[in-house]
Amino acid sequence: MPKKFEKYIVIFFIVLAIIFPLITQNDYYIHIMTLAFIWSIAVYGLNLLAGYTGYLSLAHAGFFAIGAYAVGLLTVKIEMGFWVAFILAPIITAVIGFFIGIISLRTKEHYFAIYTLCVGYVIYLIIDKWDSLTEGVRGLMGIPAPANIGPISFTTPLSQYYLVLAILLLVIFIIYRIINSLVGRTFIAIRNSEPLALSLGISTIKNKLLSFVLSTFFAGLAGALYASFVRFLGPDIASTAITFDLLMYLIVGGIGTLFGPIVGTTLIVWISQNLQFLQDYRMLIFGPLLTILIIFAPRGIMGIIGDWKVKSSEKKRNKEAQKSQSELKKEA
Repeated sequence: MPKKFEKYIVIFFIVLAIIFPLITQNDYYIHIMTLAFIWSIAVYGLNLLAGYTGYLSLAHAGFFAIGAYAVGLLTVKIEMGFWVAFILAPIITAVIGFFIGIISLRTKEHYFAIYTLCVGYVIYLIIDKWDSLTEGVRGLMGIPAPANIGPISFTTPLSQYYLVLAILLLVIFIIYRIINSLVGRTFIAIRNSEPLALSLGISTIKNKLLSFVLSTFFAGLAGALYASFVRFLGPDIASTAITFDLLMYLIVGGIGTLFGPIVGTTLIVWISQNLQFLQDYRMLIFGPLLTILIIFAPRGIMGIIGDWKVKSSEKKRNKEAQKSQSELKKEA
């Protein structure tokens, strides 16, 4: 996608996101949008691994849950300060992801996906069955809201919205810098052809592990925000259904694109909220639509827009070239 077009998208998104609460002035809509932003952060982590490195992890909800429960356990049971717990949560998630990644990344393609699916289910079982630590099916309650930073309070839905928005913008900026750096190009090289990357002297194991750890870090960060926003946790947030929801957000928005996660997540979350009366039949609607999208637009919404912009640019260049050639003929 052309850089100029990306700049317009960023400016439009930031302005729209800032004025959204002022336009709606509805706490329910602000709540839904805040939730969509939190899920978007998790999807950005998944996109870094699946979209840019080519390894699909089906344990992403498990790492999301680790970040959420890390904040919950540190603040509720150890009574640690919120911001210290919040900083530690994604770090703890990334450390656990590091040790899981060392083993899981020895597998490839569908074997990697199957292995991470099993890892995600093990995380779910630990949360569900370890009652003395996680409170099991009873759920972990009493998680505090973000603590004040000086005179700034985060007790209202509006203040929490802007906090999550600020963190989301920071995450998008970090992802942008990563994918446009040498490290990001290495990830893409591995995605395109791992044997070729090896032949060029790239340490694929180290770079895949780095991508995996960064992916889990962002999942843990999203989980920490979710815990402080919802303030109640149950084992369901580690279920494979959440992983497939995150994957659906990514595919719809555009896998391997910078803005796909935010576009897909926001769109699907809002559609889901407007189809609450069809909740039991939701996948009967999303299933066929997702299948059609994968067949006709495998790169998602942002992929379609990007391809359209590239084709438009090519047509414009071709017309200019033809025009210059005709002018030269006339002069001759």
